[in-house]
Amino acid sequence: MKITLITSLVVVIVIVVGLGFIGNYFYNLALNPKAERPFLKNNPDLSRAMPTMKLEDQEVQEGKLAKIWIETAPHNQVTLTSYDGLKLQGYEYMQERSTDRWVVVAHGYSGYGKQMAQSTKKFFDQGYNVLLVDLRGHGESEGDYIGMGWHDRFDMMGWINQIVEKDPQSQIMLYGVSMGGATVMMTSGENLPGNVKVIVEDCGYTSAYDEFAYQLNRLFKLPPFPIMTASNLVAEYRAGYDMKEASALEQVKKSKTPMLFIHGDQDTFVPYEMVHELYQAASVDKDLLIVEGAGHGGAHLAGAVYWNKIWDFTNKYMK
Repeated sequence: MKITLITSLVVVIVIVVGLGFIGNYFYNLALNPKAERPFLKNNPDLSRAMPTMKLEDQEVQEGKLAKIWIETAPHNQVTLTSYDGLKLQGYEYMQERSTDRWVVVAHGYSGYGKQMAQSTKKFFDQGYNVLLVDLRGHGESEGDYIGMGWHDRFDMMGWINQIVEKDPQSQIMLYGVSMGGATVMMTSGENLPGNVKVIVEDCGYTSAYDEFAYQLNRLFKLPPFPIMTASNLVAEYRAGYDMKEASALEQVKKSKTPMLFIHGDQDTFVPYEMVHELYQAASVDKDLLIVEGAGHGGAHLAGAVYWNKIWDFTNKYMK
C-alpha cells in the first residue's frame, strides 16, 4: 500500500513537472517577445496572396514608396505610460492644416508600428492625423510579454484619452491588422469616449486561446489538451491573463461602435471562418468585406476594392 502511494505520488510529480516544462516551452514560443519564432519563417500560411488573387500593381508600388515615406515624412515621437507602468512608443503624423480626424493604427503579432507604412500613408493622404503605435513588447515599447490584444486594449484606451486631451473635438477611428485587428476589437468592448466613431479590423482572431489552439494543431498536429491548459496556466502566472478571457468575440458583443470586418478567404494563419463568428456576434452598425484569393494580411493588395470599402463605411461616421 505504501509503495503504491509513493509510486502514484512520483507519477503525479512527473506529470506536473512535465506539463510545467511543456507549458513554459509553448508560452515562450508564443508570448515571450524576446524568443525566436522559427514557425514564422517561410511559413506558407503567411503568404499574403494566393495565385488566384488579382493584385493591383499600383498597390504594390505604393507599398514600396510608403516604406521610404514612413521614415522621411515629418512626424513626432510620442510616449504613453501604461496602466501598469510601461513606457509605450507612438509616432504621430500630423496634417499641416488642422483637422479633428484621427486614426490609431495597430500592427500585427511580432511586428512593430512602422511596418504599417502603407496604411499609415493611405490614412494620411485622406486627411487624417495618424497615431501609429508599437504595442507592448513590440518595437520600441516596453513589455516582457505579448498581450495578444488583451492588455493592449487598456493601452489603446490610454492612447485614445491622450488624443482627446489634446483635441477634445477629435473624431477617432481605430484600425488594426491581425493581432492589431484583435486589439481594436478587444478595445471595442470597453467604455470608450464618444470621440471614437468607427473601428476597422482586418483578419483578427476570435480569441488568443482559439488562435494558439489552431496553430498548435496546424504546426505540431497536437490537440489543445493538455498543452493549451498547461500553457494557459503559465500565461496567467507570467503574463497575468487567461488566453480564453482574451476574447475579441466576447468584446464585440459588448461594443457600441460601428465596425467593419475584413478578411481574406484564403487566410490559413488566422482562419477565414473566424471573421463570420465575429461579424455575427457584433450587434452594432457593421459591414463585412471578404477579399477573394487574399491570404493573411493580404486583403489590402486588392487596392481600390479594399480602400474604397473602408472609405465608404468610415465616412458615414467621420464628419
